[in-house]
Amino acid sequence: MRLILLGPPGAGKGTQAKLLTGRLGIPQVSTGDILRQAVAQGTELGREAKSFMDRGALVPDEVVIGIIEERLRKPDCARGYILDGFPRTLPQAEALARALTSLHASMDRVLSVEVPEEDLVKRLTGRRVCRGCGNMYHVDTSPPRKAGRCDTCGDSLYQRDDDKEETIRHRLRVYKEQTQPLVAYYEGLGLLERIDGQGTVEEISQRVHRALG
Repeated sequence: MRLILLGPPGAGKGTQAKLLTGRLGIPQVSTGDILRQAVAQGTELGREAKSFMDRGALVPDEVVIGIIEERLRKPDCARGYILDGFPRTLPQAEALARALTSLHASMDRVLSVEVPEEDLVKRLTGRRVCRGCGNMYHVDTSPPRKAGRCDTCGDSLYQRDDDKEETIRHRLRVYKEQTQPLVAYYEGLGLLERIDGQGTVEEISQRVHRALG
């Protein structure tokens, strides 16, 4: 089964991708991971990507698509895969469709994990990290026993810059502008399944399972 997972920051699509990987026995293909692997392995496309990354520029779509196509040709993708974090834009989705045609393959399903914006802001701004051991907490859903202190090592907890409200709302705006149009695109192709992303991880996982039949 070949799947795409869509969803805004904080929707929990990465967690669901890992659960699906275990259930279906197919790899989770994360754009960030395969870019880093291609760079580390020194492939031709990896070297090209590195030239952009080294100067702080975005890696062009054609390079990213080439690296993804290389990854999808590997034997562990023969039975399927889960694309997590790609495509992010309509041009990327169209380029992916062309790449799949060259691989004589097609996408089976696109899952859109949907959560109201204010709930996403609450989820992400409530995260806290231990300065000592890196343990993660949430002020509402998984608070430490002692406010502001790690249960494991006792060090102080802090809020990462990318979990601050201004940053979160910017990331959500970017998602709406660049990635949200993919929902309509894949719905038009008859591939989209909308998943209610509210509730426990297990409840959401059950909805995903039902959507996949």
